[in-house]
Amino acid sequence: MTENVRVVHYLNQFFGQIGGEEKAGIAPFDTPGHVGPGMAFDAAFGDEAEIVGTVICGDTYFGENVERATREVVALIEKYRPDLLIAGPAFNAGRYGIACGAVCAAVAEGFGIPVVAGMYPENPGVDMYRKNVHIVETGGSAAGMRKAVPLMARLGLKLVKGELTDSVADGYLSRGIRRNYFAQRRGSERAVEMLVKKLSGEDFATEYPMPQFDRVEPSPPVADISMATIALVTSGGIVPKGNPDRIESSSASKFGKYDLEGIEDLTGETHQTAHGGYDPVYANEDPDRVLPVDVMRDLEREGAIGKLHRYFYSTVGNGTSVANSKKYAAAIAKELVEAGVDGVILTST
Repeated sequence: MTENVRVVHYLNQFFGQIGGEEKAGIAPFDTPGHVGPGMAFDAAFGDEAEIVGTVICGDTYFGENVERATREVVALIEKYRPDLLIAGPAFNAGRYGIACGAVCAAVAEGFGIPVVAGMYPENPGVDMYRKNVHIVETGGSAAGMRKAVPLMARLGLKLVKGELTDSVADGYLSRGIRRNYFAQRRGSERAVEMLVKKLSGEDFATEYPMPQFDRVEPSPPVADISMATIALVTSGGIVPKGNPDRIESSSASKFGKYDLEGIEDLTGETHQTAHGGYDPVYANEDPDRVLPVDVMRDLEREGAIGKLHRYFYSTVGNGTSVANSKKYAAAIAKELVEAGVDGVILTST
C-alpha cells in the first residue's frame, strides 16, 4: 500500500492508551501504525490513505516544555515521511488542543504538508492556531469521536489532493482567510435569497460572518483596599475533602460555596482539588497553592485588607463551557454583591 497517502497521527497519553493524568508527564515517543482512535481514522480513509506511524506525548510534558516538546515530536514525525498529519481530535481538552495546534503549525511550516486537527470551538488551541491549521469543529467530549473522525479524514484527503475546501461544507472552523472566486449568480440575487430565508425563519449561511467580541466594562478600583472585604473564587476545583457537592472533574455542571470561618490555611487533610485537567499532586499537598487562604489571612492580620469574605466559591474550568461559566459567574456575583463584598480574587490552575 505504498502508493497510499502516508499519514502520521498525533495523540496525547490518554488517547494514546498510555494512561490518564498520572502519565501526563511522559516524553514523546512513536510507534508504527495506528493506536486508539487511529483505527477509526484508518477505516475512514479506506483505500486512499493509511496511518504509518503514531506519535504520543503527555499533555503535562508538552505544556511544560513547549518548544522542546514541539521539536521532539516533529523529529519523530519526520522519519515517517508523511503526506498528511492528523492531530487529535482534542475536543475541549485545553492542554491537548494547544499541543495539537503547536505540532500541526510546526509541521505545516517545516514540511509544507497538509495538517488537520479537531477541537471544540472553545478550546484555547482554536484561537491560538486557527490561522495556521485546519481545525475541524468537534463536540466538547470524546462522545463526538464518531462524528469528528470522518470529517477530519475527508478534509485531510481533500487537502492532500489540492482540492478547494469550504469551512461550512467541510466542517472546519473559519480561518479568517478570504479568497476571490467567480460565483455563478450575482451578489444581489444571493443577498435577496438570504434575506427571504431570514424573514421566513429558514436556515441560511452568510457569505461574510461578522466577528463577535465579548466586551466587559472594567469595574472601578476599590476605593480603600485596607477597609475592603475580599472574596476568593476559583476555577481550580478546590473543595472540602471528599468533594461533598460532587463537582465533576471536567465539564462541571455546578459550583460550590464553602465556609472559611475559623480556617487560617488549607491543608491536604481538609481540602483537595476536584479538577481533572492538571496534575493534582501539588494542589492536594497544599490547596493554598490554588486558593491562597493562608496569604489572605496574613494580609488580613497586617491590615492590608479589611477582611476575607467568609465563603469561597469553586468550580472546575476543565472543559466547562463558556455558557455555563457565565451562568455560574452571574450567580456568584449576585451573592457577593448582596454580601457587600468589595473585590474578588479569581484564581485558576
